[in-house]
Formats: sequence, C-alpha cells, structure tokens
Amino acid sequence: EVQLVESGGGLVQPGGSLRLSCAASGLTLGDYDVTWARQAPGKGPEWVAVINSGGGITNVADSVKGRFTISRDSAANTIYLQMNNLKPEDTAVYFCRAYTASYDYWGQGIQVTVSS
Repeated sequence: EVQLVESGGGLVQPGGSLRLSCAASGLTLGDYDVTWARQAPGKGPEWVAVINSGGGITNVADSVKGRFTISRDSAANTIYLQMNNLKPEDTAVYFCRAYTASYDYWGQGIQVTVSS
C-alpha cells in the first residue's frame, strides 16, 4: 500500500521557520515528481514547490521564492519543504503529492499556522 505522510507542521510566529517532511512507503520518491501544495481557508489550492524525478530539478512558486526550499533525501525516501521567514499568509493545510503519467498519490495534509 502506498502512503505519503506529512509531518512537521504546527504553530509558528511570523518570521519563524518550519520544516515539513513527506515520508513515503510503498513507492520510491525518486521515481516520481513530487510537489507541495497548500490550501488556505476559503481559498483554492495553490502549488508551492516541485522536485522532479531523477535529477531532482526544483522550482518554487513566486509567492515563496527566496523563503521556501524543496529537497529530497533518497536514503530516507522523504521530501522536505524548508520554510523560512514565514508570513501569516502562509497559513494553510500543506499537502505533498507524488505523481507520474500513470500514478497520482496524495498525503493527508498537515496544518501550518503563522500567527503571533
């Protein structure tokens, strides 16, 4: 059974940092493109970052550029989202997604709240 499990969320003050993890079982994350997406209350889903399969080319949305970094630990079969200088507008449920042309798997999501 394939599972993606997010962890590392929580409450943080503006300007703080969190590192989200997306740990996989039942698949090898290096074989998939993996994205982080988020959904804030009352808003539609927003793509945040992607790391490509194989070579691991990364990209992040303009709204988080310079603050968020996506990375992969192949030995741990885990994708990370390092989030620095967090802002209240980063408050959302964050999801990881692993996909190919034939498969599409999502984690259950994890809450990130940025508030003083």
